[in-house]
Amino acid sequence: MLRTLRRPVCRLFSIGVMTVSVISAYWMFAYVMQVITVDKNPIQYLFAHTEPAEDLHGLSPVQPVQACVHPSLELWHPMLKKYFTDPEPLRCTKEQNWVYVQNGTFRINRKSIKSHGKIRCRYTPHLRGKDDFTVTDGVTRDIKDGDLIDSDIFTASCSAVDGDSYSSAHSAVHYNEKLHSRHTERPLPSDAMGMNILMFGFDSTSRMTWMRNLPKSHEYFVQELGGMVLEGYNIVGDGTPQALLPILTGKAEPELPEARRGHYSAAPVDGHPWIWKDLSKAGYVTQWGEDSSGVGTFTYRMLGFNEQPVDHYMRPFYMKAEPKYPINKPFCLGSLPRHQNMLNYMYDFAEMYKDKPKFSFVFHAEFTHDGFSQVRLVDNDLLNLMKDLEHNNHLNNTILIMMADHGARFHEVRQTVQGKYEERMPYFGFRFPPWFASKYPEAVKNFKWNTKQLTTPFDIHETLQDVLHYKGSQLPRPGQRGISLFSKIPSSRTCSDAGIETHWCACLDWHPVSSQNQLMVKATAKLVDTINSLTAEYRQQCQLLELANITSASQFTPNDHLLHFKKSSDSDGRYADLSDNMPASETFYQVTIRTSPSGAIYEGTIKHNTKTNSFLVNDKEISRINKYGSQPHCVQHNHPHLRPYCYCKKQLGRS
Repeated sequence: MLRTLRRPVCRLFSIGVMTVSVISAYWMFAYVMQVITVDKNPIQYLFAHTEPAEDLHGLSPVQPVQACVHPSLELWHPMLKKYFTDPEPLRCTKEQNWVYVQNGTFRINRKSIKSHGKIRCRYTPHLRGKDDFTVTDGVTRDIKDGDLIDSDIFTASCSAVDGDSYSSAHSAVHYNEKLHSRHTERPLPSDAMGMNILMFGFDSTSRMTWMRNLPKSHEYFVQELGGMVLEGYNIVGDGTPQALLPILTGKAEPELPEARRGHYSAAPVDGHPWIWKDLSKAGYVTQWGEDSSGVGTFTYRMLGFNEQPVDHYMRPFYMKAEPKYPINKPFCLGSLPRHQNMLNYMYDFAEMYKDKPKFSFVFHAEFTHDGFSQVRLVDNDLLNLMKDLEHNNHLNNTILIMMADHGARFHEVRQTVQGKYEERMPYFGFRFPPWFASKYPEAVKNFKWNTKQLTTPFDIHETLQDVLHYKGSQLPRPGQRGISLFSKIPSSRTCSDAGIETHWCACLDWHPVSSQNQLMVKATAKLVDTINSLTAEYRQQCQLLELANITSASQFTPNDHLLHFKKSSDSDGRYADLSDNMPASETFYQVTIRTSPSGAIYEGTIKHNTKTNSFLVNDKEISRINKYGSQPHCVQHNHPHLRPYCYCKKQLGRS
């Protein structure tokens, strides 16, 4: 494991001379990289949205070496653009559904009464049966506008005086007195943060795909709510169970009791150490819902639950509603889009238990499991959900989590190198209330740091446990697999440390490159050209810079196991088929250079497209790492963004 080195250079070199082992050579290189890593560490350069340093009046403190460097993933990579198209808009029935539920109360739509006259309705509750694969119908009875429902899942069958009728399955959160008083019977632990947790997720959605397909909700989450997205979040296995089990139990599937159907001694998953069990014991009301019941996370390969796992469980709704999908317009339940019904279920839960500790996890797969751009239809509605939660004060004491399990696994985009990386790097973001940073400043400081570090589903579980039992920022123990995001994750963390098998590891392989290497020469020339292009418009004032020397150079490439991974060779996602021969189409060079006549030192990242033999530099991935003082005096007032790059032709104090 790499560690922060603070020994003198001479001592380190003496160590290098004394040993010829590979480990010592690696440490030598790590030290060289550390010496030139200032202001920002390497991973920050390789993220597409890193902001350049604008004003450095001296060297920043030396940062530790970043052991895991992720690739710079382009939001609109030329090879991926063609896969992202606008879907046909949803065309649900124009006439509104006759029935809806408002905070546990059965309501008949006023517009429906106006259109059809007096409406009478019958109510049939649907209850979870003996296990996850059965649903029991309760006693059908008359129900009037304003009556309380007594089941989350029900069918409303209505008739009007004009002869028209209505029938549809519904989901909502019903009132339960025992659940409302749970927090008084089971008080929160004394070391609990006391925060609600609301988590919404999409299946098969990488961080970049979320930003492409859900730009409005992403921008609102980050810019307006102040959410923080984990840019180094890395999956630990294949498929949804391998993503959600570590989050919800802290364990990988092979570490849990056997639950796969058809396997000896297999049993339902009730005995797993689910996070919602711990939360329920601490007084939380709990909710879990996912659509597409035929491929449920814990019911497709596994035996599901015998007992209902949470207080408000959505599976019976989909078992009742999905057989009736064909009589509805695509992706609709009458006038209501199916995804909106799911969002409503989450909002109803927040509304019903407004002042009670609660945990909700709602997971949508219908648009994304086999599709790709269809999820764009959710963007406005997800945005409105977040706005409603915020404006109605549901987020005042709540951690809001937006997440995905993994990126696309089967779509054509998966046949590109970037697609392989995106599969391993799903979207995961946390939003805390504004007051949270004042009460837990160290936790928030560490969380911000961790957005640039290698993180995993195991870390999410530890973070949720920290919400329940917070003991302050903790130094990770040696060999600790899961680390709370409220503690500082070391830059020396590797995929091996984090429990990630090599073929799932999205970290780039890196090694030093000679400054005489011809590709490095071309890459460096591109970097200097890019720096000069930033001041080209002001060439009468700013000197054209030239390369003086290359201080250091490194190459970053995709790891071979990732490129060779084709699919899982078994249905459970436990074994890898490494028969793919996908070539690396891109490599990255990170260099530190000195220019003349300014004496400026720059560190930058250059992308090399090996197919076209072209080089690309993003100006956001260039940073000046020594002071510039009065060098840019001629532009610093009118064009302050050029201060790191402009060396004025007329220097102060010179003729």
